[in-house]
Amino acid sequence: MSAPDPLQRRLDILKQIPLFHTLGEKDLLRLVDDFHVRTYDKDEIIFRQGDESQEIYVVLKGKVRIFKISPSGAETSIDIFSTYDIIGELAAIDQQPRSATAKAISPVALLTMSQERFMEHVRAMPNLAVALAQLLSQKLRWTASFAESIAQFDAAGRLLHILLLYNERYGRALVPGKRYELDLALTQSDLASMVGARREWVNRILNDWRRRGLLEFDRGVITILDLPRVEMERNSRTEANLSDVDW
Repeated sequence: MSAPDPLQRRLDILKQIPLFHTLGEKDLLRLVDDFHVRTYDKDEIIFRQGDESQEIYVVLKGKVRIFKISPSGAETSIDIFSTYDIIGELAAIDQQPRSATAKAISPVALLTMSQERFMEHVRAMPNLAVALAQLLSQKLRWTASFAESIAQFDAAGRLLHILLLYNERYGRALVPGKRYELDLALTQSDLASMVGARREWVNRILNDWRRRGLLEFDRGVITILDLPRVEMERNSRTEANLSDVDW
């Protein structure tokens, strides 16, 4: 049996990336040689907040945490990226320094391309330009939903809301409509940084949710035990009940 054609294998990988789903073989061939593989160990920094931006990244394997660092050194998690997600496309457009830090939270393999070459391809391929606009729109919606959690829910509600958002993106259905597994490779400290809380508080609230049969947390894997009940718990965690406001 002959070995797989290396070029075809690389093209098959590009076809799996949502940003490139609408591109034909000819366009993919124009992209393939501009990508290079780079690997990172767990906990290795990929880029830092304030760095000059020079590349875009596609996650081939593993998970990457994006977070901002305050002047006091506190971390606030912004997003988690997994297989075939794109990182750094906004900086390719506006040419601004990195607005956050990216860290491998598991062993990671990335495809990298220079921003200059990526933007040349965007200008030359209308389908890629449209797909990029759609990707940015999806990320804007994510940001809006993330902001909603800050404005609408208390800390426990924010954490549940964010976990439910990630479940929509990465969750694996064990029992559809009820039980899901979410492998984010996050620590309790990472979860705390998402909602501006302390790790000790996260530990207590996770234990409470496990005791009540809502979800479990084990070495970075979150198991949602009863999705409807988790959604009800999230919805009950509003900062203020405004139902009695009269216009």
